[in-house]
Amino acid sequence: MPSKFPLKSVSFAAVAALVALTASSASAQKFPITDGQKATASQVAQAGVPLSELSPSAPDSYTVKRGDTLWAVSGLFLKTPWRWPELWGMNLNDIRNPHLIFPGQVLYLDKTGGRARLTTRGPDGDTVKVTPRVRSESLSASAIPTVNMAVIESFLAEPLIVDDATFAKAPRIIATQENRVLLSRGDRAYARARSAENPEAAPLAVVNGKTGAFRVFRNAVPLRDPTTNAILAYEAQYVGKVNVVGSESTAESTDSAGKKVTEIIPASLDVVAAKEEMQVGDRLLPEPEREFSNFVPRSPRTPQTGQVVSVYGNAVRFAAQNQVVAINRGREHGIERGHVLAVLRESNVLTDTTDTGRPQVRLPGERNGLIMVFRTFDKISYAIVLDIQDGVQVGHRFVNP
Repeated sequence: MPSKFPLKSVSFAAVAALVALTASSASAQKFPITDGQKATASQVAQAGVPLSELSPSAPDSYTVKRGDTLWAVSGLFLKTPWRWPELWGMNLNDIRNPHLIFPGQVLYLDKTGGRARLTTRGPDGDTVKVTPRVRSESLSASAIPTVNMAVIESFLAEPLIVDDATFAKAPRIIATQENRVLLSRGDRAYARARSAENPEAAPLAVVNGKTGAFRVFRNAVPLRDPTTNAILAYEAQYVGKVNVVGSESTAESTDSAGKKVTEIIPASLDVVAAKEEMQVGDRLLPEPEREFSNFVPRSPRTPQTGQVVSVYGNAVRFAAQNQVVAINRGREHGIERGHVLAVLRESNVLTDTTDTGRPQVRLPGERNGLIMVFRTFDKISYAIVLDIQDGVQVGHRFVNP
């Protein structure tokens, strides 16, 4: 069927700029660009990147596909994928926002003059022509992510770092329907916020006819520094989600002796998601605000060193690629979401059997892989394992990449 509007060839750069401007206005808060990233991009956009910084197998051109990530695309062109802002800067005139690179864009590598630049213009200098079409999907949703978001998504609000006092005062499940020991999705449970220890707590309630959303946790486990053994924070184990469908209240009644008594009526809960089966005693914490779910991989601007304090997951000792670890550095130490850190192999001590003196020698802690921070707290951060040769375990050290 012929279109109602005449189709004209337009420059890819114009389309890319329009896409970026349209999406960035709606997602400025969701996908922030730091001043440091802008400065790096502006500098590289003017001078380009030294050819020595390119990956030996960098292609002359690449078409962005669905399923790509910024980490993977950056790794095609540069030796160090966390230097994505520089890859963006190489194409600053055409790509206004490093979080908004879309499937279908063709990236060309220009290596003239001993410097490398990335552009959406072909090697002959002609502007790439495209035929515009209507997009009914969200532009920001169609942009390729930094890393595989399916891996990180479930960790953006879990596990949860809390202080022991907050966890102890949190509302708790006190009973189950039909006295079930364990609860799963679709089951009904009952909870209270008030207790003898916390009599002034606000009761769980349905507000203005809207159900309240809570996440369910258990076992606030202390996270300790591997070297000092000091408690850095408490990690609560996420087990699922519930909605408050009936308010916590009290009611007056008369007992068999005719005496008036106050009956406690707990709040009614519907289990809407269960990672593990819930039980009496599990704690409720409010559904947190959703944090932005895209990240710009980059090296920390200040020297960083620390250790892995835990590997997330029951009975998991070694973290492999796409698993999550906690580290003993957080916002207080200048750690930010998107920071890439190099994990080192354990520095082992052994005996030199080739020396008659049998001296003890310590093997150097060499690089084992890379992790990227995606969630930060005061003294603790969570990071995803991006690349790894051997498994990561508690006590392994990390440094700037």
